[in-house]
Amino acid sequence: MTDERVRVMLVMGEDPYHDLFDAELLDRLDALAERVLPGPVDNFDAPAVREGLAGADVLLTSWGCPPIDRTVLDAAPRLRAVLHAAGSVKGHITDACWDRGLVVTTAAAANAVPVAEYTLAAVLAAGKRVPAFAAAFREHPGSVAWRAEIPGASNYRKVVGVVGFSRIGRLVVDLLRRFDLQVLVADPYADGVEVEAAGAELVELDDLLSRSDVVTLHAPSLPSTRHLLDAGRLALMPDRSTLVNTARGALVDTEALTAECERGRLHAVLDVTDPEPLSADSPLYRLPNVVLTPHVAGAMGTECRRLAALAIDELERLAAGKPLEHEVRRTDLAVQA
Repeated sequence: MTDERVRVMLVMGEDPYHDLFDAELLDRLDALAERVLPGPVDNFDAPAVREGLAGADVLLTSWGCPPIDRTVLDAAPRLRAVLHAAGSVKGHITDACWDRGLVVTTAAAANAVPVAEYTLAAVLAAGKRVPAFAAAFREHPGSVAWRAEIPGASNYRKVVGVVGFSRIGRLVVDLLRRFDLQVLVADPYADGVEVEAAGAELVELDDLLSRSDVVTLHAPSLPSTRHLLDAGRLALMPDRSTLVNTARGALVDTEALTAECERGRLHAVLDVTDPEPLSADSPLYRLPNVVLTPHVAGAMGTECRRLAALAIDELERLAAGKPLEHEVRRTDLAVQA
C-alpha cells in the first residue's frame, strides 16, 4: 500500500455489523483507515455505494456480503484486498476476484475457537450420557430408579475420533488432550508426526469409526466428502456411540443416520444437517438420543468480536506492508469449507 491512508468499505448485513463491532473495535478501525461510507452496506447497487467503491482500497466483509463479481470490480479500480470477518469465502469471492489478483483473507481461525469449545462440550456431555439422562429424567420425574438402564456413562479412557485434522480439528485435539481420553484422527492429508505431537494417533477412517465411543466431524464439504459417513460407515460405529457434527450436514447421509438413531443404536449431536434445517416432520427432532441445535457452534454474540479483531489485525498488516497471516488462495478452496 502507499503512504496514503487506506480507504475501507464495510460490506455485511446490519445485524452481523452490530455483533462484530463494538466502540473499541470501531475506534481501532478508524485509527487505521478511512471508511468510505460511515456504516455497512449489504448490496453494491445504490449510487452512494458505487461512488464509494470507486475510492475503496479494501472491502472488509462478513455475513451478508453479496458476490463480488466482475461488475463490482469494474466499479472498484483501486481495490486490492478483501478481508473477511467470518469463515468461508466461497459465498462472495468469485473467479473475477482471483483473476484480478486480489488479496483475500479469512477470520476462520477466530471462528474455530467457539466451534471447538462447543465440540468439547458435546463430546464430554456425550461420554457422560447427559442427553440420555436428561431425556429419561423428563419421562420419569422425581425418580432415579431407572439410572442403571443407561450404561457406560464415563469419560475415563474413552476413545474420541476426530475426522479432519483441520483448523478446528486441531483445536479440538488440543482441548481434548487434558482429559483421560484416547484421541484418534482420520485425515488423508494429515502428517502422522504432527498428529502424534498433538497427542493423538493417525488412523484410517474406518478404523477410527469402529474404535471410537464419540466421533466428531471437522472435514470440509466437498464433492469428494459428500456422505463421507454413509450407511456402511455408520454401521461400523459401536452400539451406543455418538456422532457429533459441527462441520457440514452433507458429510453425513441423513437418511442412514436417522435409521440408526431410530433403532436406538447410535446417538447424535447435530449442529448442522442436510438439509438445513430439517423438515418439521423429521424424527430427529423428537428422538431422545439426538440433540439438534440450529447451527450455533460458530461465533455468536460477543464471540464475533474475535472475527472483527482478526480482520483489523490483517488490515493493520496490510497498511504497514507486512505479510498477512490468514490469506486464502484460489488453490486452497479445493480442500476448505
